[in-house]
Amino acid sequence: MVDRPAQAFLLPGPVKMDPRVLEAMAAPALNHRGSAFQEALEELRVLTQTLFGTRGPVAILSGSGTAGLEAAVTGLVRKSDAVLNLVNGKFSERVHEMCQVFAHPTALPFEWGTAADPARVSEALDAGSYQAVTLCWNETSTGLTNPIEGIAKAVRKHDAFLIVDGITAVGGLENHMDAWGIDALVVGSQKCVAAPPGLSAVALSQRAYDALHSETSFYTNLKAHVDGLLKGDTPYTPAVPLFLAFREALRQLKAEGLEARIARTRRLADACRAAVDALGLRLFPERAFASDTVTAIRYPTGVDDAKFRKALWEGHRTVVAGGQAQLKGKIFRIGHMGICSFGDLEAGFRAIEATLAADGHHRFSKGAGVEAIQARSRSS
Repeated sequence: MVDRPAQAFLLPGPVKMDPRVLEAMAAPALNHRGSAFQEALEELRVLTQTLFGTRGPVAILSGSGTAGLEAAVTGLVRKSDAVLNLVNGKFSERVHEMCQVFAHPTALPFEWGTAADPARVSEALDAGSYQAVTLCWNETSTGLTNPIEGIAKAVRKHDAFLIVDGITAVGGLENHMDAWGIDALVVGSQKCVAAPPGLSAVALSQRAYDALHSETSFYTNLKAHVDGLLKGDTPYTPAVPLFLAFREALRQLKAEGLEARIARTRRLADACRAAVDALGLRLFPERAFASDTVTAIRYPTGVDDAKFRKALWEGHRTVVAGGQAQLKGKIFRIGHMGICSFGDLEAGFRAIEATLAADGHHRFSKGAGVEAIQARSRSS
């Protein structure tokens, strides 16, 4: 049991939640086929469209972001279809592994920490015939945002479906899914929306909705979830408390304003990068493609990942994420999406600075990271 709450909870998901979101989960039992929940679902449908910036079909599924991605893949491709998977991190790699179950995928790899190149995507599409292309818009494992507009343009020219993992992008990065031509865009509840984990939402283009099938899915039958939501219903028993918490988090996002939240997230990212520079640390990804929702930072030589993050928690009640797969032990990651504040960043970097100093790393002036954040906060 955790004896005290975190002073700075800076995971790249799940993220900290507003008390009103937590309270929404404590509502008395509700008939999920009754009128009250039907009204909640209709409000959720409209709020979800606002989140995605679309008037097109949307679905909400009981299941994490991976469930939403599986629903999109199984709804738009068949076992015999060729799929091109753009892979430059752990989560894009996971989608490739998913497609190995449901289709005939080809991986187009890029070095981790470098962006997917639209020109190479065009070349690959010229060389083969693909039903769909998958992209992880914001690769959380490396702190990198892929150039989605250019990639979408290349995919449109070849008339393939573009299926996008937007799990740490939607609600935190500028999004024009309709104008860009994204066919399926997936978000997870526990990221930029700042709701509990356990739900995913999918937005579709009209041509993608018209092409949906259910040959390789049952519970994740995307058409059933889209059509059910239009009627104020769900095809199976929903995770009612999570739906209510998701609604409250979306209400808060609407009150703040989607553009305002995206702008605030951008300012937080800029402040985080300024603090990294002030402490003499280095980003992991190409700086031009550094994410605005999660920052991946290389460890200085000699810093042990497990000891560092343990010291952050035990000494400062601060939580950050480590690296994954081949980056395990080489980087740590800071999430600054959802309802993260400048105060959260200041507390986090005060702890990071103290922990590095205690470990013998003194290549910065005391308070340099926090001062950099405060300077960005004053100028925003």
